[in-house]
Amino acid sequence: MATTAAASIFSHAQARRLPLCHATTAATDNANLIEAVAMTNATDRRHPAQAHRPNVYAGGGLDRIGDLRRDHAWITEQLGATQTRIVPVWRSQNLIVTEPGGSATPSVVLVPATETAAAGLLAEPILLGRHDDTTYFAVDVSAIPQPEQHPLFAERGVFTDLRSVGSLMSGPQSSLLAYARGLVFWHSRHRFCGVCGHATITEEAGHVRTCTNPACNAQHWPRTDPAVIMLVHRDDRCLLARSPRFRPGMFSTLAGFVEPGESLEETVIREVMEEVGVRIDALHYHSSQPWPFPASIMLGFHAHAATTAITLQPTELEDAHWFSRDALRAARDEGSDLLPGGDSIARRLIEDWLDSAP
Repeated sequence: MATTAAASIFSHAQARRLPLCHATTAATDNANLIEAVAMTNATDRRHPAQAHRPNVYAGGGLDRIGDLRRDHAWITEQLGATQTRIVPVWRSQNLIVTEPGGSATPSVVLVPATETAAAGLLAEPILLGRHDDTTYFAVDVSAIPQPEQHPLFAERGVFTDLRSVGSLMSGPQSSLLAYARGLVFWHSRHRFCGVCGHATITEEAGHVRTCTNPACNAQHWPRTDPAVIMLVHRDDRCLLARSPRFRPGMFSTLAGFVEPGESLEETVIREVMEEVGVRIDALHYHSSQPWPFPASIMLGFHAHAATTAITLQPTELEDAHWFSRDALRAARDEGSDLLPGGDSIARRLIEDWLDSAP
């Protein structure tokens, strides 16, 4: 359909030719700085990872135009523009088409803002950003009971869990959908003020919620919970564990949330000791990944183990083992269920460690 073709700016070919942020000098400068730092880490012999590639859900480079979020006239103009596109989110799922142009590669479906408004679904648009002459907004359509039967979405695609397709999509597409999913989820959890309990309203194009109680007037901004995720290794082995929540047979890296008053390094050391009883004597930052499932940023590390005896924390884990490089390479080559999903930084930490030695 014509509206599905609106996603063509996010085509794999274009994503390879240039970053989504090329329209703005500031965004390009930031991207170059991040890549320079990552490449410095990658060439440092202490770092086993080649961390200059962005992780899935990162690296989209959309210009977030924060300076225009309070410009009500500009926002209104953009919502009425024919080139403006909407990223609909339904109960934390994104609108995906799995066979665009006869291809089996999943692709984002973007809906014209004018059609979304005509359908009465632009009550609380959330400004995502801009690329070239196109502005993007997210809209929560969760109130629709059966979106597959709604005339705006019925023939365009299917609302799908992003995690099931994210690693198969181009970087700009998966990043845009993760961004929209995260902001919509935050709005759904902050309809009422955490200070006084009164209702809140959206302001600054969806990037602030303000309490409606004049005596309170508290403002709430989107929050992201920082969590560390680390591949613990020693010699030619790494430590992987499994949670009862994992699919059968899967093992993954250790992870945990940063607590108040704690540095990232302290969190890595504490979490590893708490979960498996292993002491860390060195660690190196690898990369980060936005993880809106529902509202985190994952900060990845490679950590060297000073000890190898495992003492499980039974409330968190049901098993943990030291795996050799050869065993994990064989599992990867066989397509085994042992390794975590391809969209996760956990998989990236493992893959980079596997590839860091012959």
